[in-house]
Amino acid sequence: MKPISTDNAPAAIGPYSQGVDSGAGLVFLSGQLPIDPATGAFPEGGVKEQTRQSILNAKAILEAAGLGLQNVVKTTVFLADMADFAAMNEVYAQFFSQPFPARSAVAVKTLPKGALVEIECIATK
Repeated sequence: MKPISTDNAPAAIGPYSQGVDSGAGLVFLSGQLPIDPATGAFPEGGVKEQTRQSILNAKAILEAAGLGLQNVVKTTVFLADMADFAAMNEVYAQFFSQPFPARSAVAVKTLPKGALVEIECIATK
């Protein structure tokens, strides 16, 4: 198991890695909050802007592993409010193309730091 780390995504704020190369052809990314690594803050706006930032953070970690969004086979999207699903989906569709990764989207009671969305990914080499 090899940790993946980049300054182009928010640093881990606990005992976890930004991503892990399993050594068996799979790369697992921790859930990405919509934190802009340059400012340490959420982007202004709502769930669309936060979705975009979460995906950009995941993309940066994938790139640190020598991969891209086209390598993603599964995502999990955590939403603070399922009413934001359509807006999240609109932005999500701008980053992924066919064949689309498998995906789960769930509403949760709260997300760290009051985020509206968090996205985690599994990618293949």
